Amino acid sequence: MTALIYQYPTLYPGILLKRYKRFFADIELTNGEVITAHCPNTGPMSCISKPGSSVYVSRSDSPTRKLPYTWELIEVYENGPTWVGVNTAMPNRIVKLVLENKLIPELGDYSDIRLEVAYGQEKSRLDFLLTGEKLERPIYLEVKSTTWCEGDRLVRFPDTVTTRGQKHIRELAALLPEVRPVMLYFINRGDCTHFAPGDDRDPAYGKLLREAVAQGLEVLPCRFEITPEGIYYLGLAELVL
Repeated sequence: MTALIYQYPTLYPGILLKRYKRFFADIELTNGEVITAHCPNTGPMSCISKPGSSVYVSRSDSPTRKLPYTWELIEVYENGPTWVGVNTAMPNRIVKLVLENKLIPELGDYSDIRLEVAYGQEKSRLDFLLTGEKLERPIYLEVKSTTWCEGDRLVRFPDTVTTRGQKHIRELAALLPEVRPVMLYFINRGDCTHFAPGDDRDPAYGKLLREAVAQGLEVLPCRFEITPEGIYYLGLAELVL
């Protein structure tokens, strides 16, 4: 399955000079101008922040923004030239479009979509709640974005210790069996066909995920192809636990 989900506004090509202080990236545009763009990914960005790489940025005309440019894409070469999404604000927006268009048949025939629903004893906020008369149980769906490719077309999550991510797994597992908990991993690059937890970076997360899956947590590793023109949904990757 390949479906165009989102078309980017005008993007501007350039070369990454450096990323620093988590939020900043110096980029040389093709016209020779050097800009400082907002980096919306505050994580380690393992293997996707190499200076000299081709990148794309978007531009906002908002007068309140200190940095008008936002870093959107970077080109990597682990499995041949591949564009990777950098903007971590995009996955939830894209998943919402995917859900509205019912492109994931594994979720069943839901009719209502709610966002940012409070749940759990640890005061979490759920990304999506799916309900409907044709569902046996409501679906509690959490989204995690990943770009860390390790090995031959294998993408992992997380690429650093995430106590917040651990909490989400505990909260979702605790809801069983009254609801149907689903962890959706947004694979923010089209070259990876398999997904596994990032045990090297956060062994506790991998342990919790496997235990939760054994209890009934569902995992949907969703593949997306990222291009300067737009984002395509490719279907599910193979889950490796």
